[in-house]
Amino acid sequence: MEERRYRSASGAPIALRRLQHSASCRELAVRCPRLQLRSLSAATSAAWLAAYGLFVLSENSMVLSAAIFITLIGLIMYLHFVKIDQESLLVIGSLGIQVTSSYASGKESTTFIEMSQVKDVVINEAIHMQKVIYYLCILLQDPGDPQGVSEVVPLFQSSKPRLDCLIEVYKSCQEILEQRKTAPQSSGIK
Repeated sequence: MEERRYRSASGAPIALRRLQHSASCRELAVRCPRLQLRSLSAATSAAWLAAYGLFVLSENSMVLSAAIFITLIGLIMYLHFVKIDQESLLVIGSLGIQVTSSYASGKESTTFIEMSQVKDVVINEAIHMQKVIYYLCILLQDPGDPQGVSEVVPLFQSSKPRLDCLIEVYKSCQEILEQRKTAPQSSGIK
């Protein structure tokens, strides 16, 4: 297991963990910074202070109760549906690619793409505002046109690693994809 430190597109620290299970199986995981108690406390305190101010002006205790309820529900929703702690990519040369997102609440979302559907893994670029942002994506092969691409599946959408981290992941994926491409050709030659 190897772990390296990088930065995301926004400048936040992230870590890339590489596990090589076998020659044709690698797991690459990008960990985002955990939720900071300080920022969480500040946001909660600000919301509750604003609610207390409204309570003082309106003299209605429902304002305080509603603020507490809405803040707690909002926090639970944020932890369960928005805040992703880790995004991982498991590349198995003979089977496919599994993409997993682990949320702060413990929930996991997993997608599996069969290797027969994978055309390539590429680093793409997008222009956002006045910035060029790089992202890794899987190109899915069009069943009707072997040269065409039916879909582009972006990876690491939450952590948004910078180019240096993406290059590491890209190289690992390409090594396994190249093994898959050369394996059928070499097995037929005797």
